[in-house]
Order: sequence, then C-alpha cells, then structure tokens
Amino acid sequence: MIKMKDKSEITIYDIAKVLNISASTVSRGLNNHHGIHEATKKRILKAANEMGYQHNIFARNLRKKRTNTIGVVLPRFNSYFMSTVVAGMEIEANQAGYNLIISQSEESVKKEITNISTMFNSRVDGLLVSLAYDTENSDHFNLFFRKGIPVIFFDRVFKNQDYISIVIDNFRAGYDATTHLIEQGCKRIMHLGGNLKCSVYADRFYGYKQALADRGITFDKRLVVINMLNERAGIDTADRILGMDMLPDGIFASNDVSAVAIICRLKQAGIRIPDDIAVVGFNNNPVSTVVEPNLSTIDYPGQEMGKIAASTLIKKINIKQTLNSNQIVLPYKLIIRQSSLRK
Repeated sequence: MIKMKDKSEITIYDIAKVLNISASTVSRGLNNHHGIHEATKKRILKAANEMGYQHNIFARNLRKKRTNTIGVVLPRFNSYFMSTVVAGMEIEANQAGYNLIISQSEESVKKEITNISTMFNSRVDGLLVSLAYDTENSDHFNLFFRKGIPVIFFDRVFKNQDYISIVIDNFRAGYDATTHLIEQGCKRIMHLGGNLKCSVYADRFYGYKQALADRGITFDKRLVVINMLNERAGIDTADRILGMDMLPDGIFASNDVSAVAIICRLKQAGIRIPDDIAVVGFNNNPVSTVVEPNLSTIDYPGQEMGKIAASTLIKKINIKQTLNSNQIVLPYKLIIRQSSLRK
C-alpha cells in the first residue's frame, strides 16, 4: 500500500518519484500509450489510484483547444418533451465522449443572451439551442458564429434563416390535427396556442387556419386563445369556453398538458368528451394516456430529435462537415384516441 502524501494535489511527478520512473513514463502510462509495457501501466494506475491522483482534464483540453463539452440552452426544464430531447442528446454525446452543460432561458431572451455568453466563456465546443418565446434576432449568437463554433437550433428555430435546424413540419401537423376534427364532424373548432412569435406555435396556428379554409369553414378569431400552455392556462381556457353563448365543438391545443386540463375542467361542468367537444393535443405526453377519455395527439419524436441534433453537432465539431440541407425535418404522427373519435 502506497502512503499518500499530505498535500492537496497529487502530480505525475509524485507518482514518478514513488515508482522510481520518469514523469513522462507516468504520463504516457496514464494515457494508455502503446509504447508502455502493460505491467508498467498497471503499476502506474495502481499507484495513481492509491495516491488519489486526479487527471487534469481541463489542462489537457486547453492544450488540445477542445473541452469535449456541448452547451444546451432550453426554454424550460419542466417539459416532458424537452426531457426526452435531452435524453436523446445525452445518449449521443456520451457515446462520443462529450458532456453536456445545460441551462434554461425561462422563456426570456435576456436570460438566453446571458446563457449564450456563459456557454461561450465556458469554451463549449458547440451549442444546441431551442429559442425562448421572445427571441427575435440572432445577434447574441455572433460570439459563436465569428469563432466558427457550430450552433444547431432544434424545435424552436429562426424562420427563414440560414442556420442548421432540427424540426418537424408543425404547419402540417396543425393542419392534420384540425382536419381530423373536421372529419369527425366538428365545425366550430377552437385553437389553443402559444406565443405566435415562436415558430412552432405560429406554424401550428397557420396549419389550423389553412385546414379550416380548405374545408370551407370561416376562421373566427374569437376561437383562438394564446397563452402559456400550462395546466392553469388550460383551466382558464375551459372556464372561458363555459362562458360562451355558443360552445365550440372541437379544440386543437398546442400541447397535451393544457388539453388534459381543459378536458378535466369541462367534464366537471358536465360537458361530454368527445360527444359535445372533441379534443386533440400535441406532444404525446404520458398524461395523454392517463386522462379519460385518452387524448388524441401529435406524436413529436423528442428523443430522436435530441439524438439527431447532438450527432449532427458532433460531426460538425469533429470534421467540420458541411450538410446538404440547413434544415432536417423529422416525421410526426397523429395518434387518434377516444377524446376526438366521434365517428
């Protein structure tokens, strides 16, 4: 048993002195160099463990001008969809030897700007970003663009900008959800959406409008509610519906949490789902299969989005790969359950 020195930091020179070998041999042994005999490597690793040696990864990465970290900026953590995206990112990042540094903008561009600056100063090798509600321009990303540090946007992205982004066709998904309600006999369809400055919610709203137009149903702005898409917002929307002289006969909500809250509140008031009001949500959150009746929804491939975003970024970091397309569009699926099935 090697006695540890009474000092705060064990170095390769301490190990070399104990084993009576050179510091360069210790260094190469710790880095599994092919020129060091296996028996010597084992002696070095055993001594390092017993003496409490810690690899100075930070210093090594600075020499390589690489930190093996990826910055991730999310709008918020408390989202099932975002948690699945991060899970996918972690799978790809860990397999490639990268770690994630994750922060949230809390739906504020000011906080997002601070997060981007912090990520830059932390020397992340690349950045994965889903934009805050109120982000309107990309000026704060110029820190990364000027340095040639790759940035990939996912889910909430800049519209009509020449950046790499990972998305689904939210317009078509909104169109399909609304068309399904129309096919079930709904003619007075409410849309519950998020901030229309945000690309995903704007696209779902325009898909909803186009589906109405294509089926000859007049758009009524009084049937559009824009809010934070949380449980409280769903309850408030249901109360608003209950106060209407003419109730909607269908609802397309831009997420499942708000849709489920609406269903629960309407049922408490004696509204039959889907006979009186049919409901479709978005994201295929597990809560959609717990509510009664089960919620029809758009299946949004969060984990797949995270995996593709991370793997694409890592390719850009490692080989400066040029992609043929600036936008990768993933498939989605309309899942029809009892909450909307009237025929």
